[in-house]
Amino acid sequence: MHDEQFREILRYFGRSWSGYRRVRRGVMKRLRAHMLTLECRSLTEYLQRLETETEERQRSERCMDVSISRFFRDRDLWQVLGGVVLPGLILGTEEGIRVWSAGCACGEEAYSFKIVWQTLHNRFDRLPELELWATDVNPVFLEKAQEGIYTPSSLKELPAPWRSTCFDRLPRRNRFALSASLKRDIVWKQHNLVSEAPPSAGFHLVFLRNNLLTYYEKGLQIPAFGRVVSALREGGMLVIGKKERIPPECGPLVPSATCPFAFEKPE
Repeated sequence: MHDEQFREILRYFGRSWSGYRRVRRGVMKRLRAHMLTLECRSLTEYLQRLETETEERQRSERCMDVSISRFFRDRDLWQVLGGVVLPGLILGTEEGIRVWSAGCACGEEAYSFKIVWQTLHNRFDRLPELELWATDVNPVFLEKAQEGIYTPSSLKELPAPWRSTCFDRLPRRNRFALSASLKRDIVWKQHNLVSEAPPSAGFHLVFLRNNLLTYYEKGLQIPAFGRVVSALREGGMLVIGKKERIPPECGPLVPSATCPFAFEKPE
């Protein structure tokens, strides 16, 4: 498979070349393997199979999934969340706090949030009830997330004191197992950001980082983004990736004055 063939597959699925360009090698390798499994000798034959066989189309789309994440990715974001945003939410509400990690991949983002939330027990006598949703379209990613076992590279941005308190090292596998307490009370759900309504509503905080705004073309991106924004409560905050931009067609959001890469839904 060469780049022009890959571009044709991207167009078929409504995906963005600019989003996939740097990660295309692994994706192309998975797509080639899927084509061989189906005994397709040409791209035309492959796309015809996908058009008529729903399960194979779904398998092909899973080949397109990219899981590049790590704990505390963009550490300055997490510092502001723990130091400013979450304390403000805690002091400003008597009800529970609702958070959605949309496109959670293998769980590093959701668990990073749980670690930050846990540290706030040292600053507040009582924390509100936390309702944390973590969703992804790929069931394999969700299974890995719930297992909670990670490589050293996933932890490279994790502050050193938390590595020993939040993880147990598994020396034979050179892996780190997340503490059981941090795995509790997360709602894991398979969910397609592009085609499905949000899993719930009234979120105070939504993470939509390095997925919808990176890998999809505007024809799919804009309506899906609108649905995500609709799940935010008034005054809620949407966090996107460091290099992502919100399309001008999308939503009544204003840049956050306190949090990097974040936008607020006006009250």
